[in-house]
Amino acid sequence: MKKFKTEIKWALVFVGMMLTWMVLERLTGLHSTNIDKHALFTNLIAIPAVAIYVLALLDKRKTDYGGTMSYKQGFMAGFVITAIVTLFSPLIQILISIAISPDYFANMIAYAVQEEKMTQQEAEDFFNLQNYLIQVLIGTPFMGLITTAVVASFTKKNSP
Repeated sequence: MKKFKTEIKWALVFVGMMLTWMVLERLTGLHSTNIDKHALFTNLIAIPAVAIYVLALLDKRKTDYGGTMSYKQGFMAGFVITAIVTLFSPLIQILISIAISPDYFANMIAYAVQEEKMTQQEAEDFFNLQNYLIQVLIGTPFMGLITTAVVASFTKKNSP
């Protein structure tokens, strides 16, 4: 457990950022009155997500590897962070859906149908907790590992 202290810390930072982001989306109306702008603004979460991975791997390099870190070491640290975040992702999604934004699915269904982007049935099939749980269990490791692969290449530092 001590071996993964840095990764656990940054995974929890990432979880906190996700929850904070969802609260901000709700407070700015992206889950209700400004739902038409949701698709655009929700993608901006990539900025703090990548920043957290950069900070995490820099911290890992400094704290656990004495200032040097190979690509493999950085990738493995990012892999562990991604695995922890993936384990938390269903809980995060449930918390968002029940406590932070309980009307999100109903609002998205109504918006998608009103804008003729989907039929009622298509919208109901897409915008629901079960489908979103599947999406986070697939999307989280996919995006986490892509981010890890890129960030590890920039944060590696060989011995002098």
